[in-house]
Amino acid sequence: MNTTTPRIFVAATEQNVGKTTTSLGLYGVLRNRFKSIGFIKPVGQRFIEVEGKRIDEDSVLIRDTFDTQIPIEDMSPIAVEPDFTRRYIEASTGDQLVRRIRHSFDRASWEKNFAIIEGTGHAGVGSVFDLSNARVASLLKSKVLLVTPGGIGRPIDEAALNKALFDAAGVEVIGVVMNKVIQSKYDYISDFARRGFERLGLELLGVLPQERMLSEPTLRDVCGVIRGEVLAGGDQLRRRAGNVMIGAMQPANVLDRLEERTLLVVPGDREDIILAAISFAHDPEAIADHGLVGMVLSESLRPSAVVEELMAASPLPIIASPMDSYTIASRIHSMTVKTLPEDSEKIERIQALVSEHVNVDRILEKIGVAPA
Repeated sequence: MNTTTPRIFVAATEQNVGKTTTSLGLYGVLRNRFKSIGFIKPVGQRFIEVEGKRIDEDSVLIRDTFDTQIPIEDMSPIAVEPDFTRRYIEASTGDQLVRRIRHSFDRASWEKNFAIIEGTGHAGVGSVFDLSNARVASLLKSKVLLVTPGGIGRPIDEAALNKALFDAAGVEVIGVVMNKVIQSKYDYISDFARRGFERLGLELLGVLPQERMLSEPTLRDVCGVIRGEVLAGGDQLRRRAGNVMIGAMQPANVLDRLEERTLLVVPGDREDIILAAISFAHDPEAIADHGLVGMVLSESLRPSAVVEELMAASPLPIIASPMDSYTIASRIHSMTVKTLPEDSEKIERIQALVSEHVNVDRILEKIGVAPA
């Protein structure tokens, strides 16, 4: 196995705290310093079909964003399908999986100046099939950069647990990047977290502030989680929903309470609110990234044919859902927003955040690489 290419394993204390954000940002920053960067996510839990293969979606994001020139099956050698664990326990194919990971890493890092390895969940995820993050990092001879959520007590407690698993596997955790830190508490949290991590022997290598746009779903994302049908404005589904509001009052009161980038959820038979929203959307200041970004009609209710004609001619994206208004709002609020290759604005912002707030030179120093 390749043991010469410098590498870093990006792990996390739990799911959805910012591994992919950190990996993507690091890739963008390092691409400006090194000629060629490799990438692999050895074990993936969320996959899509690509060229007839089940590929982790984060590997697709990195490939499509940076044109990695790496075979996609080597960027994502193992996809954990629904019955993967059962089949593994029955057949115990551990040696085969290890060989596959090492072979894919060799191909993903071939003739690269640096390689990024992205983990899955916390350090122990994958233990049931003998491929925990800690073991995979050990197999690939990589040191670890640990990503935690913002805060003080909980992130430090969880970092201690994760560090213990990596220590037990003989893997060095070089430090921590803290993600989604509330901007108004940025300096306070950064200071106390730094001191807290130092007590564990961990260096705080970056603190990424919370960025609202990174957690805002697009209308296309929303459509997927609410089983939506697009009735109008299908070419505007890349708009981001910053707020969700249920229209359950008089139309004038609804419009008065619209905040920036509001997605309005209203029963499909409330023609008064629907007409008011359509009229409001014809105001240029009400569309795009201001005020009203779209409307969802709930409970499979539809307005009259006349109102549907007006909806079809409206610049406002309108989606119909069979769910009730409360369920729609709850599902949107609980969404995990993933960055997609077409989210160019988000990707640019992520790279800028990592460049500004993560000490990349120190990361390279800690793994024995001279900053380029």
